[in-house]
Amino acid sequence: MKFRVERDALADAVAWTAKSLPSRPSVPVLAGVMLRVTDGRLQVSGFDYEVSSQVSVEVQADADGAALVSGRLLAEITKALPAKPVDIAAVGAHLELVCGSARFTLPTMPVEDYPSLPEMPSSAGTVDAAAFAAAVAQVAIAAGRDETLPMMTGVRIELNGSSMAMLATDRYRLAMREMEWNPDDPGISLNSLVPAKTLNDTAKTLGPLGGSVTLALSQGNAGEGMIGFAGGTRRTTSRLLDGANYPPVRSLFPASHNAEARVGVAALVEVVRRVALVAERTTPVLLSFSEDGLVVEAGGTEEARASEAMEATFTGEGLTIGFNPQYLIDGLQNLGSPNAVLSFVDAFKPAVISPASENGEIVPGYRYLIMPIRVTR
Repeated sequence: MKFRVERDALADAVAWTAKSLPSRPSVPVLAGVMLRVTDGRLQVSGFDYEVSSQVSVEVQADADGAALVSGRLLAEITKALPAKPVDIAAVGAHLELVCGSARFTLPTMPVEDYPSLPEMPSSAGTVDAAAFAAAVAQVAIAAGRDETLPMMTGVRIELNGSSMAMLATDRYRLAMREMEWNPDDPGISLNSLVPAKTLNDTAKTLGPLGGSVTLALSQGNAGEGMIGFAGGTRRTTSRLLDGANYPPVRSLFPASHNAEARVGVAALVEVVRRVALVAERTTPVLLSFSEDGLVVEAGGTEEARASEAMEATFTGEGLTIGFNPQYLIDGLQNLGSPNAVLSFVDAFKPAVISPASENGEIVPGYRYLIMPIRVTR
């Protein structure tokens, strides 16, 4: 294998592939990225039996072939190279990389020991790349991080005709985003539970490429339990989580509310951040709503206290409600809107945060539900 490639294209491809490699691989070869040159194109691949990543790059090829090298090391090296074309050649059990006057020799691993990448499932449809990336970011923040509850670490994707819904919860908050997409089959009705980290990383990478993302989902038995995403020259597959017993979380959204507040997102985020400086890790911030506006307060150790008043338009009986400050900030920052509507049933039931237009109307599509923390005053 011998080829020349642009430095930026190589660095991007290797960095993206290496990102999903396991930090503690079960077998050494899984820490590698596969470089394979055929017909003037370089394919950079990674696979850990859960997630596969593949990207192709145009190169000037002198000889086809394949080599398997440490992904993390190659990513560090390519990122640090000068802005010049890179010459790469497989020589015996080593990979030689030359860029300007910089020269690296890396040991290779046996190509034949590397597992075959899974095939992409059949295409289910396409969705706008930028809109998809934004939607995933809004939902993935609410997914759980606790690996002992794998179901909660996923984002549930519900496909019904031309409607796509994404939901995630860690039992303390719930995010839901609904959007339009272009299904191959107008009568499609599929649900899948995708690992949130993989989905978020993939969407973040495919979003800036523009165009559309192809969603590939197994229907029937072929490739069951797998989802694929393709955009530009990149493709990713991921194993699905078992979502058979995923809780009916939509029912958590209250059917009606007794009070409503309209606030500026940036102002509320700033106030909560400031006031939370005195709060301990498990201490909530208190939001007291009345006709006069909003007062945010918190108390910490050794009598440390903070409070700040800000403008808010409030309708309903005045109430004081406590929230985890970080969960509240996460929800506000991902609304994608300068204004927010907070809807309440009472101080002990979940509140719903929705994006709002300039005139205070709720913008449909995204809702963020947050559980209150009971406080004794």
